[in-house]
Amino acid sequence: MAAFLKNVCLGLEDLQYVFMISSHELFITLLKDEERKLLVDQMRKRSPRVNLCIKPVTSFYDIPASASVNIGQLEHQLILSVDPWRIRQILIELHGMTSERQFWTVSNKWEVPSVYSGVILGIKDNLTRDLVYILMAKGLHCSIVKDFSHAKQLFAACLELVTEFSPKLRQVMLNEMLLLDIHTHEAGTGQSGERPPSDLISRVRGYLEMRLPDIPLRQVIAEECVAFMLNWRENEYLTLQVPAFLLQSNPYVKLGQLLAATIKELPGPKESRRTAKDLWEVVVQICSVSSQHKRGNDGRVSLIKQRESTLGIMYRSELLSFIKKLREPLVLTIILSLFVKLHNVREDIVNDITAEHISIWPSSIPNLQSVDFEAVAITVKELVRYALSINPNNYSWLIIQADIYFATNQYSAALHYYLQAGAVCSDFFNKAVPPDVYTDQVAILCQFLREIDYKTAFKSLQEQNSHDAMDSYYDYIWDVTILEYLTYLHHKRGETDKRQIAIKAIGQTELNASNPEEVLQLAAQRRKKKFLQAMAKLYF
Repeated sequence: MAAFLKNVCLGLEDLQYVFMISSHELFITLLKDEERKLLVDQMRKRSPRVNLCIKPVTSFYDIPASASVNIGQLEHQLILSVDPWRIRQILIELHGMTSERQFWTVSNKWEVPSVYSGVILGIKDNLTRDLVYILMAKGLHCSIVKDFSHAKQLFAACLELVTEFSPKLRQVMLNEMLLLDIHTHEAGTGQSGERPPSDLISRVRGYLEMRLPDIPLRQVIAEECVAFMLNWRENEYLTLQVPAFLLQSNPYVKLGQLLAATIKELPGPKESRRTAKDLWEVVVQICSVSSQHKRGNDGRVSLIKQRESTLGIMYRSELLSFIKKLREPLVLTIILSLFVKLHNVREDIVNDITAEHISIWPSSIPNLQSVDFEAVAITVKELVRYALSINPNNYSWLIIQADIYFATNQYSAALHYYLQAGAVCSDFFNKAVPPDVYTDQVAILCQFLREIDYKTAFKSLQEQNSHDAMDSYYDYIWDVTILEYLTYLHHKRGETDKRQIAIKAIGQTELNASNPEEVLQLAAQRRKKKFLQAMAKLYF
């Protein structure tokens, strides 16, 4: 039966009848996709001028009874289908039933970027216009939901169609297929660290360097291309090979170039880090507040501040959107470091936040009033949250999160992240925590400092509103001065039982000040390990 139907189609001169037969359910069931495509190729060879989107007879009664299905049912099939061949057949059938409908409007979920829609809706042939619009809309949707195989089929069909009549739309489809290939790699083998093929890297470079006039371009593709180059450490290209005109015309390329150059200069001396200063100035400008004067009805002049500054190369929201496309650890660390430093230059900061590479940034800003520090604080929190979603075991990012909680008096949450940071870099405290992990802001862990912060320790021990059963942790304290203070404190309060626990802890022979230094160090390390493991079990 399948062979008979193919022979009938090849024998018919009137293509309208061919379309009616090929759109029938029996035809679609009997012939595989490959056979249907082969049939189309054979028809093209027979008549090179055949337009496969030609509009059939518009009269309803001229359509054979087998194809006279309800328009609503066909529209429903059109909405559900992701098969390019089937979509084309449904549209041919629908256009044969009525010439008054615009079928690209059937579903309000079909969205095409505004930069493209003007070109697509300008296509004169109604059937071709509907087909191009729907294929692109469905392809974009499949890409968003990570159905990359169907997205590729839909885009390929759309590319084949527009190549015949529109060089502009052909380039649009090539750009979208590049973006799709980037997403496909990042969601697939890229997650395991496998580098992208050299062909894909070359296509990304080609897109960034493209200078075709009148081609509608989506901003997100430029963002993704620069993020792609940073994520795969193509710093050599961004710093040395990127064309000069791109740095002037594309803000994302400019930002990527500064980030790549800053990373490249990291091992060098501080005075050579010119690009770090350039990157700092670009970000400060983005985070600056635009001010303008406005005269009110009473004649007074007031100052209006706008959050989204127009002074920088992009808006702060655009910068944040771009950063959330990055996942290379060193790139994220540099960006976090910059924003942490910008947060710390405020004059009213009580507790600084710590970060890696913070010394490479300038220590002051000429005009502090111009910076929207509230927006900077929000950005720091959002960035560290994003970074930890990429790698929840990066101890330097965990310390930043802990410092943020500490600075905002959320001590329980701060302790959680300080402990987590210590756990990930010490094999859950089976090894010693590196000395640079815990800073002077870890108030509850005062004994861990090189110079014990007795002032903070005594202050926290005096807290009577606490319900943390501190006396159950006295066996973990190795500093005799703190234990002596506890004994005095409990005696003063008349807490006899707790005083006895403190006296028992202070009487342990391994804490005797006459012991050799190595014995005291071993006792401290043993208690550190047990205390941190106990706290980690409590918080994790």
